[in-house]
Amino acid sequence: MSAQLRTPEDLSGLLKQHRAATDGQGAVDVETRKRRLQAVIDLLVDHHQELCAAMAADFGGRPIGFSLMNDILGSLGSLKYARDHLEEWMGPEPRQVFTPYDQMGAQAWVQYQPKGTVGIIGTWNAPIFTLFSPLASALSAGNRAVLKPSEVVPETARVLGRIIGECLDPLDVAVITGGVEIGQAFAGMPFDHLVFTGSTQVGKKIMRAAADNLVPVTLELGGKSPAIIGSSADIREAARRLAIAKGTNGGQLCISPDLLYVPEAAREEFLEAFCDTYSTLYPTIEGNPNVVSVVNDQHMARIDGYVAQAQEAGAELVRCPDVPVPTQGRKRPLSIVINPPLTVDIMREEIFGPALVLLTYSDINHVVAEINSGERPLALYYFGEDEAERTFVLEHTRSGGVTLDDALMHAAMEDAPFGGVGASGMGHYHGREGFAEFSHARTVFRSAPVDPRGEWGLLPPFSDQFAAMMAAQVTR
Repeated sequence: MSAQLRTPEDLSGLLKQHRAATDGQGAVDVETRKRRLQAVIDLLVDHHQELCAAMAADFGGRPIGFSLMNDILGSLGSLKYARDHLEEWMGPEPRQVFTPYDQMGAQAWVQYQPKGTVGIIGTWNAPIFTLFSPLASALSAGNRAVLKPSEVVPETARVLGRIIGECLDPLDVAVITGGVEIGQAFAGMPFDHLVFTGSTQVGKKIMRAAADNLVPVTLELGGKSPAIIGSSADIREAARRLAIAKGTNGGQLCISPDLLYVPEAAREEFLEAFCDTYSTLYPTIEGNPNVVSVVNDQHMARIDGYVAQAQEAGAELVRCPDVPVPTQGRKRPLSIVINPPLTVDIMREEIFGPALVLLTYSDINHVVAEINSGERPLALYYFGEDEAERTFVLEHTRSGGVTLDDALMHAAMEDAPFGGVGASGMGHYHGREGFAEFSHARTVFRSAPVDPRGEWGLLPPFSDQFAAMMAAQVTR
């Protein structure tokens, strides 16, 4: 064991040690991978209370039960699934050998090798999950890893730095903490793969920094995830489920719905049902321990500014519960901004907090066109029983993932890839796809014992028939 890393020079030195250890070790067997995964599982189990207390302190109000469910159990789910399935992922995959060598005893397969060391930059809204869920995929693939917690949650980063330094071998998993300057240096290090979770704008900077060392990246970003309520939907049930989703972590999730498209005729019914559910879940705001605070004053001012700007531009505003906005602290009732102009910030920027936009529509084609006119979101939600309309939405939109008749659920699938597309990211983790993401797929060809190319006239000096033989194989 060693103390946690504190400077870019510390990290550079560790990466050299990682490289030497990886090159000297060769194949990483099942037992080693399971040992590394189990050590991380044990760390979370043994220190979950301390980590939850740190997250609550950083947020200035976050229910312990939610932190357990979202960050601790979510991470444990990824780690245990990888531990329990990695043997079936690791084996060589036989591949078809080309004719005529397939008839002569040649063989081919794909061998999945560890890439080396994976750097993982987490984010503040799910500060444990965004580190440990991709870590599960990285370790299952046989890699070593270095974690960089978000500086926006300093107490969580401090606790993580201490317990990882105490509990894990730094040649397996290490951690470096620090501010923006450490994050910038981290992104420019010669990792064998780099994972970043955060905003699209910062993701672009991470990708530029990684490009200097040709480091492949997995980017889990965000975007304005839309929810479409079809005319065939159970309006009240759709409203109930979306209210539950939007209240989760105070709306501070990368897959939280930002835009709700509601049929014009169903507007009042939807609003009533949505606000009934949300106000039942959170009947008060100030002092309510079940309401998650916005993480800091800067983010609170940003969200308040979005809402105020939309109001000034003439948008209707509904708050639920219908209580005064607290003058102290960072807890807010949910602000529903109805049909704002397209030019206001809340229509263009990811909200990441207790606000959303409700847009009424009369033609589903216009909804799909509007969604497609923007950047690809990380998640898309559709509610409705009309199979043809559902298929139309799925086939004519692009998003990282989809949940039908609910929200957020697809991200909890351990046996399915989680990731974005376009501006919402690239690459995946979770399950077999996560294992493959952090592996080098190496093609191996074992030749046949006999080489007939000379007697077949396929080697120089070429006969007059060689070109004719080749031309004869140019077929449709």
